[in-house]
Amino acid sequence: MLRVKTLQALFKRYRRPGDIVFAWFALFVSVFLLSQLADQTAWRSGGKLFAQPRFWPAVSLGAMTLFSAFHLLGSALSERIHGRWQEVWLWISSLEFAGWFIAYAVAVPYAGYLPSTVIFAVVLALRVGYRKASTLGAAAFAAVVIVLLFKTMLKVNLPSGLIYESLPDGLRQIMLTYF
Repeated sequence: MLRVKTLQALFKRYRRPGDIVFAWFALFVSVFLLSQLADQTAWRSGGKLFAQPRFWPAVSLGAMTLFSAFHLLGSALSERIHGRWQEVWLWISSLEFAGWFIAYAVAVPYAGYLPSTVIFAVVLALRVGYRKASTLGAAAFAAVVIVLLFKTMLKVNLPSGLIYESLPDGLRQIMLTYF
């Protein structure tokens, strides 16, 4: 067994690129949440301290702020590692897929569940770099299977698209029920 000889070796810190940016972000978020505590929670007079609605959120947000400040201090005192902004850009670029999901959720009530799912599956396959027709066909097929699984077999109530209103009566009823 490897034994730690000094306290300094026990608490040796290994920084990663983007650590200081994350530390600042965590501190700002925790201070902001702590500042909102009085407006978002209540203090009841005559109650026990541990039963107060504000007590445990205050404890957790106070600890979050304290440890965020310690993290920032540790990051500031550690040696600088190159690549900080590449790491931050990776974090920001991953938010693109949250945007795709929001666009999909906005499109479903207008275009319908089946067309939206097929279109977004193919477009996202293209976005991540797939170009072969067989792969795009597989994405479209998987989207159709997902729609059939959720709407037909599991009977999940999903919004029908406004585009279905322009279909002939018989086809409209089938699309509203199963797709």
